[in-house]
Amino acid sequence: MTDSRRGLILINTGPGKGKTTAALGTGLRAVGCGMRVLMLQFLKGSWHYGELDGVTPFGENFILKQLGRGFVKVGGAETDPEDLRMVHAAWDEAREAILSGDWDLVILDEINYAIGYGMLDPEVVRKTLLERPEMVHVILTGRNAHPTLVEIADTVTEMREVKHAYQKGILAQRGIEF
Repeated sequence: MTDSRRGLILINTGPGKGKTTAALGTGLRAVGCGMRVLMLQFLKGSWHYGELDGVTPFGENFILKQLGRGFVKVGGAETDPEDLRMVHAAWDEAREAILSGDWDLVILDEINYAIGYGMLDPEVVRKTLLERPEMVHVILTGRNAHPTLVEIADTVTEMREVKHAYQKGILAQRGIEF
């Protein structure tokens, strides 16, 4: 075991609930330790999620940006060129933030979906993660993490659903799911 300190690559993936929530929890821990956190949400953008207000007391130490339009249609001719443009713009911002070293933790929320939908090349993401400054931590969230990224990650957590309130007809609850 090595005791070296360095930035980690973490992936929260799997079909269960809690990938973004776990990333937010890590972000909260990091900002509480005096670190600067940037969370970029690749596809979210049309709904107002509670975390948008939750991070505002941290000011410039925890920035959360929604860079999408919400749910996207994918597959062949169904992929909206505007969604594709927004994903590429989000990636440009993410890449710049990761490589700048200005942030201690960069959370790429739902990036695994953008990659899985064929909207973003996993090799481009891999290359940037390997080039990042030594102490920059990065968390990637979303189902079906690409094997290329799983391979270079330090920690991969797979959420699996055992039971969900929706199965009982209970709709998403404010403060819990959004």
